[in-house]
Amino acid sequence: MGTDLHELLRTLRVWDPETTELPAFDPAAAPAEPLALFTEWFAQAVAAGQSEPHTMSLATADPDGTPDVRIVMLHGADEEGWAFATHANSRKGRQLAARPYAALGFYWPVQGRQVRVRGPVTAAPAQEGQADLHARSTGALAAALTGRQSEVLVSTQELARVSEEAWERARRQPDAPVPSWTLYRVHPEEVEFFQGDDRRRHVRLAYRRTEEGWTKALLWP
Repeated sequence: MGTDLHELLRTLRVWDPETTELPAFDPAAAPAEPLALFTEWFAQAVAAGQSEPHTMSLATADPDGTPDVRIVMLHGADEEGWAFATHANSRKGRQLAARPYAALGFYWPVQGRQVRVRGPVTAAPAQEGQADLHARSTGALAAALTGRQSEVLVSTQELARVSEEAWERARRQPDAPVPSWTLYRVHPEEVEFFQGDDRRRHVRLAYRRTEEGWTKALLWP
């Protein structure tokens, strides 16, 4: 018997006060710049046991303006921007070459929090991207060496063969170069922090960059 998707959706709840205790957020006490608040919220998500808090949605658009989104890993966040990496010849790499602008979305349901980042994107120098790759795990290097991201795959057997070869090389040559691997940074123009509330009185604090620095404003939920 098939699943009734709509009926199943109606049984689900978000932030049930009987099972979830959401933290308080006083926007008046928020720091002047978004990076400090992001670092604080990220550390709190880790401490709260949030699974994979470093994963994020990355939204880009193709040359025609058609949007695209996927989940990637955060590689760092500092004064230069929020960083992630991929092959320059992957779908997202090609989209960023055509339209160097992106949006990021973090969701930490354990605390009912979201963070949204939006701004132009630049590619880091090649040596920085390679250093970032080689500082990661053997599996990450093997995946990068496998390459061909977003290309049509003939069979899972072909993937298994190429992947095994990549794993062997990654173990044998931990500094193997992957020329297409690129570190990208989103330079934030807007950063929004969302704190959920079980009575739907959500708090939204938006930072916007100006020539004079960052401004802050509350938004209606």
